[in-house]
Amino acid sequence: MLTDIKNKTLSDLAELISTHKSEIIQQNKIDLAGTDELDPTLADRLKVDEKKVDAMVASINEVIHLEDPEGQVLHHYDHPNGMNVENRSVPFGRILIIYESRPDVTIEAAINAFKAGNKIYLKGGKESKNTNVFLVNLWAQALQMNNLSSDIVTYLDIDRHETQKLLKENHLRLDLIIPRGGEALINYIKQNTSVPLIISGRGNNFVYVHSDADFTMAQDIIINGKSRLSVCNAIDKVLFNANTENLKQKVDLVIAKALEMKLDVYGDGDFFSSYKSIKPMEDPQMYEQEFLSPKILFGIVDTADNAILTINKYSGGHSAVIVTEDKTVAEKFQNEVDCAAVYHNASSRFTDGGQFGFGAEIAISTQKLHFRGPVGLAQLVTNKWFITGNGQIRN
Repeated sequence: MLTDIKNKTLSDLAELISTHKSEIIQQNKIDLAGTDELDPTLADRLKVDEKKVDAMVASINEVIHLEDPEGQVLHHYDHPNGMNVENRSVPFGRILIIYESRPDVTIEAAINAFKAGNKIYLKGGKESKNTNVFLVNLWAQALQMNNLSSDIVTYLDIDRHETQKLLKENHLRLDLIIPRGGEALINYIKQNTSVPLIISGRGNNFVYVHSDADFTMAQDIIINGKSRLSVCNAIDKVLFNANTENLKQKVDLVIAKALEMKLDVYGDGDFFSSYKSIKPMEDPQMYEQEFLSPKILFGIVDTADNAILTINKYSGGHSAVIVTEDKTVAEKFQNEVDCAAVYHNASSRFTDGGQFGFGAEIAISTQKLHFRGPVGLAQLVTNKWFITGNGQIRN
C-alpha cells in the first residue's frame, strides 16, 4: 500500500472523528452508564470526553507526518557472484490488539499498525463496546473512501469462550498479539496462545532520591508521578537515601504534599514510625504491587547500589527515576537499573510514545524482544531478505 493512500485514509479518519465528536461521546456515555461495578481505574480509562477525542485526532495527524517504516532498506550487500542482497522492513501481517476499557486504543493503537502496513484485529472489553464499535465504523468509512477493504481494521465482538478458542487455535492466522491491560489479562493470554506477543507489562515504578538531591525537584517529580492514578507510568514507590542531610524535615514536606493530594501514604521501616499521618507498610509484598490507586509507599536505603538492587528486584521493568546532582551516580543508576525507561531528574510520566517524539503508541513494552519501551509506528514491522540474481548457484 502506497504511503500517500495510507496518509489520505488517516486524514479522512481524523476528519470523520472530528465531525462525529458528539456521537462518540454519546456512545461512550452509554458505556459509562453500565460501569457501576467497574474498578475505578478502568472507569477512568473508559471515559471519553472532548479532550480525549481531540487527542485521538492529534495522534492521527502526528502519525501522518511520521516516516512510513514499510519497505525501508535496512541492509544492502553486493555479493561477489553478482547477486543483489537487501534486507527490508515489512509488516508483521495480522496483529490482534486485546485491550480493556480505553476506547482511544481503537484509534491510537490501530493507526500505527495500519500505517506500518498491517491488518488489525481489535478485541476491546465489553465495557467499552458501544464506543469501540462506533469508532471502528468510522475506520470502515475512511478505508472505503480510499478504495481499501474495510476488513483491514476489524472489531471482534466475541465472548470469553470464543476469544480463548481464537488464542488457542489461531484460525485468523495471527502473526502478533499485543495485550493492553492488567497482569491478569496478560497472564491469561500468555497461557492460552503460541502466537508471539509484545507485552505492555505492569508499571510499579520507583523514584530514588539520592543524598544530594534537590528536594524541591524531587517533590515535584514524585507528586507529578501520581498526577494520574490509572496510567502505567505512574509512581508507586519512593526510596530516600538515609544519609541525606536533614532528611526528616525534607521528607515531612513530601509527605505533606502527598497528603494534600489525598494519597494513602505508607512507610517501610522505623524511620516512618513517628508519623501519625502515614500507615505502616502492610506487607513486604507491597513492593511488588502495581497500585493503580491513590497509594504510595516510601522506603529508606543507605546507598544508591541498594536502591538499584531494590528496584531491579521489585519493579515491573517499566520506568525508574533518580533525583541527584551527581552525574556519575545518575549514569550508574541509568546503566544498571533494568527498566525500559530510566530518568535522571525528570518525571516518569514522560514514558509515552507521543512524549518521545513518535506520535501515538500501541503499547509500552517491558520485554526485551522484539522492542522495549514505547512501541510506535517504527516498531510494528519485521524484516525480510530480498535476493536478486541471474541464475547463481552455490557450489
